[in-house]
Amino acid sequence: MTGAFLNGVIAGYGIAVPVGAIGVLIATLSARDSLRVGAAAGLGAATADGLYALVAVAGGAAVAGLIAPVAVPLRWVGAVVLLGLAAWTARGAFRGAATERAERPTTALRAYAGVLALTLLNPATVIYFAALVLGSGGSGGGPWFVAGAFLASASWQLFVAGGGSLIGRLLTGPRGRLITALVSSVVIAVLAVRLVL
Repeated sequence: MTGAFLNGVIAGYGIAVPVGAIGVLIATLSARDSLRVGAAAGLGAATADGLYALVAVAGGAAVAGLIAPVAVPLRWVGAVVLLGLAAWTARGAFRGAATERAERPTTALRAYAGVLALTLLNPATVIYFAALVLGSGGSGGGPWFVAGAFLASASWQLFVAGGGSLIGRLLTGPRGRLITALVSSVVIAVLAVRLVL
């Protein structure tokens, strides 16, 4: 039990810690909206990681084999969605945060569902977990591995959300919001392009 849980924790941090478009999005949502919205978004990413760990434990090589042929199209879909998100963020920066919020406020549920869906578009995660499960003799520790992976991912994503919230408090003026939104848009766009290259 302890070994499987620890393996899951290490695997969860291994997939969550590298900063990518999802991490930038979580930090941006915390900075722009609230810690509650950013934390919900982070839990959406952690839920996807936990689901992929569960799929890997349940199906291992078979699941990785099924996903491999559609990995490239899924990466392209993810890149297009991220580019759209980058454009939307930049548009909101120029229109002003107050106007953007008045039109359609970001709720915690919408942030959770959106980031969950975006994270599920990354098939490399299930392949990563499947490789770890298969490398440990195929069992992977079952539910303890999944729990460790989910909790590690959740703790990291909440840390990122907290950092985004702190930055949001430091950069509360209109110029700071404009700059951070534009930087976020550029970073998300670059990461989207890297997803398919």
